[in-house]
Amino acid sequence: MGKTAFVFPGQGSQYVGMGREFVENFTAAKRTFEEASDSLGLSIEKICFEGPDEELKKTENTQPAILTTSIAILKVLEEEGINCDMTAGLSLGEYTSLVQSNVFTFADAVQLVKKRGKYMQEAVPFGVGLMAAIMGLAREEVEKCLQACEKYGIVEAANYNSPGQIVISGEAKAVQMAVEKATASGAKKAVILPVSAPFHCSLLKPAGEKLKGDLETLRINSPKTPVVTNAAARILNSKEEVIPSLVQQVSKSVLWEDSIEVMLQQGVENFVEIGPGKTLTSFIKRIAKNLDKQVSIAHVENLKTLKALTVQN
Repeated sequence: MGKTAFVFPGQGSQYVGMGREFVENFTAAKRTFEEASDSLGLSIEKICFEGPDEELKKTENTQPAILTTSIAILKVLEEEGINCDMTAGLSLGEYTSLVQSNVFTFADAVQLVKKRGKYMQEAVPFGVGLMAAIMGLAREEVEKCLQACEKYGIVEAANYNSPGQIVISGEAKAVQMAVEKATASGAKKAVILPVSAPFHCSLLKPAGEKLKGDLETLRINSPKTPVVTNAAARILNSKEEVIPSLVQQVSKSVLWEDSIEVMLQQGVENFVEIGPGKTLTSFIKRIAKNLDKQVSIAHVENLKTLKALTVQN
């Protein structure tokens, strides 16, 4: 049996109703939602279960809502005796990994990601930036497109998600030109994404600096489970690396494909995606296939998927 990794989704995976079945059936999940609401002074249950969608989509609500849902499910898995040897999360999901690894408390993390959402939203006025997904173009080709479009403004790779799926981010004109360039270069698809800010590019450096101030007030522990970071795609070795890594993560590319490759090299054969949606599951399938690796992938977001996983174990 190879090692098991828990992976946690980021922003964009949210939907109204996420986490409800866990809260209705497990005390550990209910307590997690209560702790988040107490910590923030607002009802996370109401935002997650009732929405409306517009309210849940606000970045400063989305981030604590996804974190809470993922941790609530994680607590249930831990009670079932299902644990991991390694962990990583996509962007916001990295905070869930850090809570799982005891780097900081859930109460601290939920406050932190609410502020992170607010800072990210405030860093760039609405409409100034854009993000786009480029499908079916090699990494080197995408990077050539970005270099060719730098003359129009800031445009950078935001997420290296999986082979043939890269998200770019930056100033509106430069992103639009890069989308045209990518299409002309043979991309299968290049589409502007419906997001509220240009995440993971240098325009967000001010948000990272603000976040640094908040991180410095927290008690940070050394990771008890190895965490693979987004910014460098390597295992966090000490608590001293946590703050620089999270500050960088706001304005640097998310190296998701590279992070999964690191886990595969470390002997991970079983991946469990914990939280809303199954975006990471599809990325991991593609990454493993590209490397000719056999992996088993499960995702847990409701009682049906929980049952499927507990039967496996």
